[in-house]
This record gives sequence, C-alpha cells and structure tokens, in this order.
Amino acid sequence: MTGFTYPEGGPLADLLVEATGSTLGEAFANLAFGMFNAMTPIEGIAEKEEFTLEAEGMDMESLLFNLMDEFLYLNDVEFLVPRRIDIQVDMDGFTAKARCVGERFSRETHEVGIAVKAVTYHMMEIAEEEKGWRVQTVFDT
Repeated sequence: MTGFTYPEGGPLADLLVEATGSTLGEAFANLAFGMFNAMTPIEGIAEKEEFTLEAEGMDMESLLFNLMDEFLYLNDVEFLVPRRIDIQVDMDGFTAKARCVGERFSRETHEVGIAVKAVTYHMMEIAEEEKGWRVQTVFDT
C-alpha cells in the first residue's frame, strides 16, 4: 500500500474509497484498508494485537455501512488500526465477521493522516464483476 497525500489545495471534505477483491470479504477488507490508510499509513502498523468485530445489516449496503462503522468505532474508542484483516461475509444472513491483527495508534510512533468522522451511504456501490467484487463508499472527513 502507498501513503496518503492531500490533493493540491489541502484536505478533502469527503473521502471516496473504491476497493476490489476476489471475494466479497476481501473487497470489504480492502475498503477498510483504504479508509485506514488515509488515517495513517498501514505500512507503519505492526502486528501486535488480535481483535475481532462483527456486523449485521438488513441488506448488503447496510451491512457494509455497519461493518465500516464498527471499524471506526474500534479506532475511535480503542485506537486500533489493522495491518491484516480477514472478513467472512454471510450474504444470505447479511452478517460479517472480521478477524484483524494490528496495533493501537500512537501519535508518537505513527504518522497522522486525515480524521475520518463517519461512514456514509453516498455513492455506495457493491458489485459482483467478472473477476470478483468491487465496492465503494464515501467517508465523511
């Protein structure tokens, strides 16, 4: 992964992240990585701590929203940032379980990027394509 840099003119008001994966879980994980990489470069995160999270929804869009919201909650409350993410998605039951390895963010040891405040449904897409899955959404920054 590469580091995040602001476009000319400074920080963005919103962050659009698009991700792909051979499975829906991999695409969801890559979307989370895109969000976290804007917050702090993922290559600077060590694999020190395991953590899990779960989410459910009424449909795939609400599942994706709730899953990303859980990642934000863990970051806001526990300061956890994943270096590895494995997500299993139950497409019939609209549930997801994520197993992660990472560490707690520290301003002393990690680069500070943008602050992601919330997940949105704006421009959200979940699409199965010929070579796997593509997902995207906008995060409020």
